[in-house]
Amino acid sequence: MMITLLQLLVIAAPIFQVITASDADPLQDFCVADLAKDLTLNGYPCKRAANTTTEDFIFSGLRNSANTSGPSRADAVFGFVHDFPGLNSLGLAIARLDFAPGGLIPPHTHPRGSEIIYVVEGSLYAGFVTTQNQLFARVISKGDVMIFPRGLIHWQLNVGNTTAMAIVTLDSQSPGFQLIASSMFGSDILDEVLVKTFFIDENAVR
Repeated sequence: MMITLLQLLVIAAPIFQVITASDADPLQDFCVADLAKDLTLNGYPCKRAANTTTEDFIFSGLRNSANTSGPSRADAVFGFVHDFPGLNSLGLAIARLDFAPGGLIPPHTHPRGSEIIYVVEGSLYAGFVTTQNQLFARVISKGDVMIFPRGLIHWQLNVGNTTAMAIVTLDSQSPGFQLIASSMFGSDILDEVLVKTFFIDENAVR
């Protein structure tokens, strides 16, 4: 009896549901980034295992506080793959946030990573806005942890009378960092676009 293509697909469907292939996890113990080579589709090429040392897996950049003397009175020290080559292919990044009183990490996004923030000292008004313009925000204090989902606009504002510090981790070795205000007003977007978007005049845009 002849089996039609449709009958064959029906018979084989359960098999295809079980047999899958994926490169979601690393295919080796580690792949320390060789920053001397060009970035490829899925990260940096691996440094030769024979040339890898313990130091490739240690990052001391978070020992030093970020500069809080700028206009926003807050800043970050990043431990992304460019700064911490041992992260390559592991889907992780870390950063330290420091705030003077009133300091703000302005609204921004990480297009390639979700973020977890842990408040080490102080109190921060932190939150994010969904694609439906729903706000999730409140003051978080020492010992609190908050999640910012991937790609959503979020921020942190020091609402205490003292300095504040937090550690953030992200699920991407290179999550990206896009400040909303800088992207809109610091690029070459036509003034007319900004006038109509923010309901302000051209003088205000300039």
